Amino acid sequence: MTSNNLPSRPPLQKIGAWPGPTGTDFIVWAPLLQKVELVLESPSSDASNLPGHPIPMKMDAFGYWHSRITAPPGCRYRYLLDGEQQCPDPASFHQPLGVHGPSEVMDLHDHPWQDSGWKGLPLAGMIIYELHTGCFSDSHDFAGITGRLDHLVSLGVNTIELMPLAQFAGVRNWGYDGVFPFAIQQSYGGLKGFRQLVDAAHARGIAVLVDVVYNHLGPEGSYLTAFGPYQTAKYPTPWGDALNFDDSWSDGVRNYFLQNTRMWLEDLHVDGLRLDAVHAIKDFSVCHFMQELKNLALDIEERTGRKKILIAEIDLNDPRYINAIDKGGYNLDGQWIDEFHHALHSLITGERNAYYEDFGKIRHLEDALRQTYVYNGIYSPHRKRTFGGKADGHPFSQFVVFAQNHDQIGNRALGDRLSTTLSLEQLKLSAATVLLSPYVPMLFMGEEYGEQNPFQFFVDFGDPALIEGVGKGRRAEFPDFYSDEAFPDPNSPSSFEHSCLSWKVDTEPGASLFGFYRHLIGLRKTRPAMLAMDRDNMLVHPADEATLSFERMGPDDHLYIWLHFGAEPRTITNATGKTLEKIFDTAATEWLGPGSSGESLVPDGAAITLAPYSATVFQQHL
Repeated sequence: MTSNNLPSRPPLQKIGAWPGPTGTDFIVWAPLLQKVELVLESPSSDASNLPGHPIPMKMDAFGYWHSRITAPPGCRYRYLLDGEQQCPDPASFHQPLGVHGPSEVMDLHDHPWQDSGWKGLPLAGMIIYELHTGCFSDSHDFAGITGRLDHLVSLGVNTIELMPLAQFAGVRNWGYDGVFPFAIQQSYGGLKGFRQLVDAAHARGIAVLVDVVYNHLGPEGSYLTAFGPYQTAKYPTPWGDALNFDDSWSDGVRNYFLQNTRMWLEDLHVDGLRLDAVHAIKDFSVCHFMQELKNLALDIEERTGRKKILIAEIDLNDPRYINAIDKGGYNLDGQWIDEFHHALHSLITGERNAYYEDFGKIRHLEDALRQTYVYNGIYSPHRKRTFGGKADGHPFSQFVVFAQNHDQIGNRALGDRLSTTLSLEQLKLSAATVLLSPYVPMLFMGEEYGEQNPFQFFVDFGDPALIEGVGKGRRAEFPDFYSDEAFPDPNSPSSFEHSCLSWKVDTEPGASLFGFYRHLIGLRKTRPAMLAMDRDNMLVHPADEATLSFERMGPDDHLYIWLHFGAEPRTITNATGKTLEKIFDTAATEWLGPGSSGESLVPDGAAITLAPYSATVFQQHL
């Protein structure tokens, strides 16, 4: 205890409305207000709590206002701040009428969970499939995802990663404009639909990751600053003042997001979180918020007996986020690696604009395979400075890679996918590069059958000035990707409608491409060499012209892989000292290719023929 009889630090405090046997506890943080009152907008079972009549709340020593009244689930409410402004609960679990409407009491513990035997998955074993709930199915909701889970099981996917679900303005949005982190988007099916999806996924052996945004809040419908100092002018960000993780009163802000993590990982049985743009979380505290977040996840993991994963999206090539605490790190489980994407994309498409100017040569992909960070303390022409650290000592299993994701497609002028810009052989080579790599692979919805529909940026704001500003902001943020001639209106319903999947998986080339992905995923999940993800289990050879080769090694298993990015066939020599047996070729007619070149058995010193734009896998012949 300190001299003023307060604890040495504020305890973690539940927030929101929590129904219980003796009433519902309403708890909200507003440390600088003189008075906070609860206002019901629907009747409660207690006749003394009338709709529209303010109910007094009492503030504790750390700025949390409390009230316990009889208000069962379904009761709607707001808070009256200093007798002037009525606002929804910033920790609302349900916004039935949207971001400007009242909050509604929900019971997070009333779901009859069916996943008691589920223990989660380690990051190293995940095959991740990123999807947008609204665009994934014709019903645009969680039920639509549930209806397609068997498709994902057939593909070999064992993890889905859902783009952000926090309640946002309107009915269509990427999700990064969420303003109620605890309320699951009503148009997706809300809390009830989400819990049903988690149960259905776990029943099929599929883990569920949720993309969360702890670096900013959306521009429409946020009431946080009316309650307290949730933001600080100390640090500017692309979205305005930064969220307050280390300034005065930051304990309450940290608790707010820690409680959100606890809700996802514990109350809602989610297996892990993808943390959006953690480099935009400004925190110079002794214990960084990322470390505190991981400590909480470990505590939940220990208490529940289920694996809980935290993956950071980061634009810094900084291993600190995944370093152990005793090495000065934050101990997160993994990172997204954009540079693998950039190296692969620029090489196979020839694009060199924007950040792709730092890439485009096969040696960049070689570096991405060998050392993870391409820019690991060397000069970056695009950034015009020396950039990055080294990933030495970290297994490949801590890094998530991809050929496509929501950003890399959606931030393009037309939201066009690789399937509309590459040939089928190039498309297969791109996929094989990801799935044969030693990293954790992630697919973006629809790529497994060559979806042709774009994935464009879309919002559903109501303020005309904000709508205009969004369009200007997109052009300013990605000037090399947008032009006035080619700019879909983000607020138009058509941008969302055009981005929904067509599900042309049963016709060619979709059917064969789906089989191609399924075969590669099966290879990845069954071969010991593919399951071995330590750096000692990987040998990358110097790239030669348009060809890159590497070896993957596991217990009693050794695979030799060639990636050929040339438009013409290439003949090389088997210099392994072994007789090799071909077990996979993207050029095979089975995958609608021109036909696999050369013999299946290749003695040492014999020629190996590589088809244009192909990936070929050999094993040692026994």
